[in-house]
Amino acid sequence: MLSTTQMLKGILDGCLLAIIKSKEVYGYELAQKLEGYGFHSFSEGTIYPLLMRMQKEELVTSTLKKSTAGPRRKYYSLTSKGETELEKFMRNWNHLQNSVNRVLQHESDIKSIKGDGMVE
Repeated sequence: MLSTTQMLKGILDGCLLAIIKSKEVYGYELAQKLEGYGFHSFSEGTIYPLLMRMQKEELVTSTLKKSTAGPRRKYYSLTSKGETELEKFMRNWNHLQNSVNRVLQHESDIKSIKGDGMVE
């Protein structure tokens, strides 16, 4: 059986792009936002390699800015290529989500019918 982490591997990129699209953010802030949405298993150590890869793929850009609480922070923003990738992710996610929900609903309905003594 796939672990939650394995299932989320590809989904995390899309979630990061969506968060970055709404406003320029730094790595720790991304980790906090993900946690706020219920993603408790991702730390900055997980997020930074993804951001570096996204930067190499020109999906995001980064800018160093002063911080009021210590060293400068690297803020990430979406590129036009990143926006296109986010739109593609959202289409794919909606299709996948709908397909999985149909399977789960259908199979749940069959199980409840069988549980009533009816035959498929």
